[in-house]
Amino acid sequence: MALRYLKTRFSLPPGVPPTNTIRELVRRFFSQGRWFNPVRYGGVGMDERLDSGPFNPDAPATFYDEFKHFFIGAKTDRDFIQLSPERFGEYPFAGAFSWMTSVVESRKAGWREAHLRQVVEIMHLLGSPLAQSGLDEDFDRKNWRLVPHEDGFGSSREFNVRDYSEGLSGLYWRNVFGAPFVDLFGPRLDAIPVSQRQSLDDGLVLVQPYELPTQAMTPEGDAAESQLIATLGPDAFFDLQTLRKPTRVPDVSWMRSRH
Repeated sequence: MALRYLKTRFSLPPGVPPTNTIRELVRRFFSQGRWFNPVRYGGVGMDERLDSGPFNPDAPATFYDEFKHFFIGAKTDRDFIQLSPERFGEYPFAGAFSWMTSVVESRKAGWREAHLRQVVEIMHLLGSPLAQSGLDEDFDRKNWRLVPHEDGFGSSREFNVRDYSEGLSGLYWRNVFGAPFVDLFGPRLDAIPVSQRQSLDDGLVLVQPYELPTQAMTPEGDAAESQLIATLGPDAFFDLQTLRKPTRVPDVSWMRSRH
């Protein structure tokens, strides 16, 4: 049976996070959260090996200090994290930190509770304005589409929404909104049923259409997402049916001016 990934994606503010912040990020992730046993790190191939024993953040922090990105993985590809800031400034809001694991973890209520606490902690550490978690295949279908070439031969994979400055690609299992989106949605957030909305630390707001990520891409899950999108305002979301881009986007100009 093919592995189904649960993806948690933290959007980054403009700029490249300092090395000391990333050192603290991986320290917390593996020494406090201990979400998986890290074995490999480096670029896409994760060719470097971590020392056995208690996790030491020095090696991945040194790699990051030189290359400004990294992967850290378990022994297999079941679990890994990826940090990819926008290093060149062309698309300043496109950077992200992503965490991948098997969706089977989310069956446990205790794991889901710990996951939400971890998401909030990481958002605060990175200054992330948006974190979304759900099936990796759901991210793929909402963020990308195949566009046929004009000559009729082949097609290209193109994004629907490049980054959060252009609006949202959709709703996922968990959507944690920071200040730009809380301001964008305003009182519409209060109109969401309390069973699908939760106020978190420092003004963050969780919007969760359904209990389990495996309910995504089902008729019931799609209906729950559509209802919440209608409440928040469909003009803030990419429309998969008409390919209409968002026309109402968050004000992130102040974030760029800070970097």
